[in-house]
Amino acid sequence: MKEFSKEVYLKWYEEMTMWRRFEDKCRSLYLKQKIRGFLHLYNGQEAIPAGFTHAMDLSKDSMITAYRCHIHPMAMGVDPKRIMAELCGKATGTSHGMGGSMHIFSKEHRFYGGHGIVGGQIPLGAGIAFGDKYFDRKAVNICFMGDGAVRQGALHETFNMAMNWKLPVVFVCENNGYAMGTSVKRTANHEDIYKLGLGYEMPCLPVDAMDPEKVAEAAYEAIERARRGDGPTFIEARTYRFRGHSMSDAEPYRSKDEVAQYKLEDPIEIVKSRILENNWASQEELDALEEKSRAFVEECVEFMEESPYPDASKLYDYVYSTPDYPFINKLENN
Repeated sequence: MKEFSKEVYLKWYEEMTMWRRFEDKCRSLYLKQKIRGFLHLYNGQEAIPAGFTHAMDLSKDSMITAYRCHIHPMAMGVDPKRIMAELCGKATGTSHGMGGSMHIFSKEHRFYGGHGIVGGQIPLGAGIAFGDKYFDRKAVNICFMGDGAVRQGALHETFNMAMNWKLPVVFVCENNGYAMGTSVKRTANHEDIYKLGLGYEMPCLPVDAMDPEKVAEAAYEAIERARRGDGPTFIEARTYRFRGHSMSDAEPYRSKDEVAQYKLEDPIEIVKSRILENNWASQEELDALEEKSRAFVEECVEFMEESPYPDASKLYDYVYSTPDYPFINKLENN
């Protein structure tokens, strides 16, 4: 794995501060009703995509996740301007403005969603890995899910098949403590989610997911295991979200003191403190990186504002890959 150098930490700091500001700006745009529908923010969980993409081969590995999906594609290389446009329903968005917050997608960067069905992406991730194995691409799929999704039967069916077929996939539960407003301890007789892998003899482990370095170390081992043909790993990434489940969440299930306590482990502050401890940059240089991130997010907003809404005539153009699909002809004839 690439070393954790000065360059890596400065890259992490710049990206993670930009991701945080991007999500905060999304919150502001939602309150202004420029983003409609659902909006799930990622504040506090930035160490996970930072660590995983450090360990991945971005020239061939892929990623799939659930609906808290703005930051993962950025980490995979998708232009944040296009993501911002998609969030606001603009034609320049990643799905031409027709997907929205929960359905960011990029075939070019092998980011396959963005899925609104809880746990729906889990068998899809294994399916992508099946294709990688069948065509001998030497690629690995990273399949993210929330702690609520691990209660879905689809996870157990997928784990069973993935182990039986030794699929090149890494399953990652982003355990932020709450499935919407329901704590992990209220949904099962155990709180160690990673142990679900034991029933399938799948290598499994927990990781401190507030630290990108620890995430990267766990990710690299799992990815290399999958790449050499030894099958999947299940990682429980123990993290915490600083915002509510969605914009409609009043957060009655947790106290302000609890949130404040977790903010002491802010992954951005962890990266910042290591940079300063190693004299890799001064506070002034870090402030300049933060200002660069702030300015770039404003550029994303400007790009979105200047982009047009999709034309209504395009409504059915991206539903079917076959141009002369019979259903479309039937609509036109009637």
